[in-house]
Amino acid sequence: MSTLSRHLANEDILLNLQAASKKCLFEAIGQHMEKTHRVAHESVTAALHRRELAASTALGNGVAVPHARVIGLNNIRVLYVRPIVPMMSYAADGHPVTDIVVLLVPAPATQEHLDVLAHVASLFSEPGFRTALRACLNPADVLRLFERWPH
Repeated sequence: MSTLSRHLANEDILLNLQAASKKCLFEAIGQHMEKTHRVAHESVTAALHRRELAASTALGNGVAVPHARVIGLNNIRVLYVRPIVPMMSYAADGHPVTDIVVLLVPAPATQEHLDVLAHVASLFSEPGFRTALRACLNPADVLRLFERWPH
């Protein structure tokens, strides 16, 4: 099991999410966290928004990794989000964002959240991984790919 997949659950893989902007994306993530994990959506939404104001979390090549410390969160949560329509407004390099890994951590953050960020950056730097991920059509396949990459 990878560093990332230890914190990613099947119910936190959101394929075909309707989000036309970062604001809509962060709101949808907040709603999901409140409904699924009983973390106040305002806390999640505000934390992601504050972090994004500091600097863009778009990595390039269609990937973004919004991350934030969230009040009321007891452990690290990772979400994988694939918007229905690629997000042009998020793209730092001009490539539309198609893959979003959200990292939510309790405050104070620990070394573990930096390890997860490093693992995400490493995975998504591999074109083969990005291609394989985009071919996954359901959450179980996405989770399996995260757990088993590289083969």
